[in-house]
Amino acid sequence: METGMSTTQHGRRGSIVEVLLVFLKLGLTSFGGPIAHIGYFRREFVEQRRWLDDETFTDLVGLCQFLPGPASSQVGFSIGLLRAGWLGGFAAWCGFTLPSVALLIAFAIAAPELGGPVGSGLIHGLKLVAVAVVAQAVWDMARRLCPDHRRAGIALLTMGILAVLTTVYAQLIAIVLGALLGIVLCRSSASASAGALRPHTHEFRVSRTVGMLALILFCGLLFVLPGLSAYDNTHAVRVFDAFYRSGALVFGGGHVVLPLLQQETVVTGWVSPNDFLAGYGAAQAVPGPLFTFAAFLGWIMSGSPNHGWGALLAVAGIFLPGLLLVLAALPYWQALRAHPSMAAVLSGVNAAVVGLLATALYSPVWTSAVRSGIDFAVASAGFFLLTRWKVPPLAVVVLSAVAGIAEIALR
Repeated sequence: METGMSTTQHGRRGSIVEVLLVFLKLGLTSFGGPIAHIGYFRREFVEQRRWLDDETFTDLVGLCQFLPGPASSQVGFSIGLLRAGWLGGFAAWCGFTLPSVALLIAFAIAAPELGGPVGSGLIHGLKLVAVAVVAQAVWDMARRLCPDHRRAGIALLTMGILAVLTTVYAQLIAIVLGALLGIVLCRSSASASAGALRPHTHEFRVSRTVGMLALILFCGLLFVLPGLSAYDNTHAVRVFDAFYRSGALVFGGGHVVLPLLQQETVVTGWVSPNDFLAGYGAAQAVPGPLFTFAAFLGWIMSGSPNHGWGALLAVAGIFLPGLLLVLAALPYWQALRAHPSMAAVLSGVNAAVVGLLATALYSPVWTSAVRSGIDFAVASAGFFLLTRWKVPPLAVVVLSAVAGIAEIALR
């Protein structure tokens, strides 16, 4: 099976089964939240399989950071679309998302309490894995995307902005500023690498007509569903509307969506506060996107539909807007990316993405995981295993989980 860069560059595609299996593996092993997922994706698709180059991958991450919705799921869907067309995008989304959905539904059914040293130690060890994975992503991307003082300065400025701003739009503001600074500061360095921006190097084959239809559907659902919910008063419509708006109006994904979900489910009385917090804790312990927390909420909701239909409506509602937006943006992103003047913009955006990753490495990844010298040692060991010894991420997950259980048990 060919997985080299030449395969993609010459337009030859992989199979849908290949895409499904690769993303299923990631869906079962990608612990640590959206920022850590970007690190897993980069290792899998840029370094190992070489389905796309570093510049395309980072530009895609920058695009998805612009858009509302779960950035890691949007990036994964786009990679599947690039590799195997429309069904490849769907296979990528299913492989990466459904394992987490199944695990959280199982938790909702059994309602187990992760107590004692084994449960708390396991969760703690998985958080330490996220530290190592994000640190590896920051290290590798900084070396490639901030090779000079100007781009390093943009990354540092991004970190400073994110340290000061507390708005949910802080990431969007930082990326826009990075793009503007790229125009001013990175013209000379970007022109030297403009050849990397050839439009046919990685073609997503999404027409502008499809992009426009996706945008119309996104806006139509966003504005029509609230009125339909108020007029029809059917619980199924209200559930889909609540989760659709949560997915459509949040920038940054991951933890940022939690206040919206709490407003839509706890305040309305659909889910009790204790159940909400229990499900959130379970979502921290499973791999895959945090947006699959919606499956837990949809299953345990009061009223009908709940259980299977409730989980289906919640998952479809919360993921659909992000996927529609990335479909709407890809055709124009390809055209802009091919324009020579965009090289400087993308250089600035890429540097800002490095700053975003570095900031996320500190909070919430570092601050929620590293609480002692032993934690620092475990996270550092995971980082060196990934970067220097090239140990598979799954092995690092297992070792860190065991270390976390041992640490908690010995306290």
